[in-house]
Amino acid sequence: MDHTNHVRLAPTELTPAILEGATIYGADDHKVGKLDHVHGVGAAEQAIIDVGGFLGIGAKPVAVPLSDLQFMRDEDGDVHAVTSWTKDQLKDMPEHKH
Repeated sequence: MDHTNHVRLAPTELTPAILEGATIYGADDHKVGKLDHVHGVGAAEQAIIDVGGFLGIGAKPVAVPLSDLQFMRDEDGDVHAVTSWTKDQLKDMPEHKH
């Protein structure tokens, strides 16, 4: 997916209501997961990403700093994010426990 024409979200738009459910694209520009929810506040804010699985079954939640994701809207207005993490790197992370 070419993200060059996608509009970056403003800091005021980085709210759970807007971000949750966003598709996450990895370093190789392949889908690596979905943002399940945002955890914490301020500098400690984390994105909990569901990685792996099939149709949401068997996915593993992992936590990455929210600042590691660049959120944007595509031409249809759908929110997604790009990260430098690969799917394999995310799968190797410890499972996030609530």
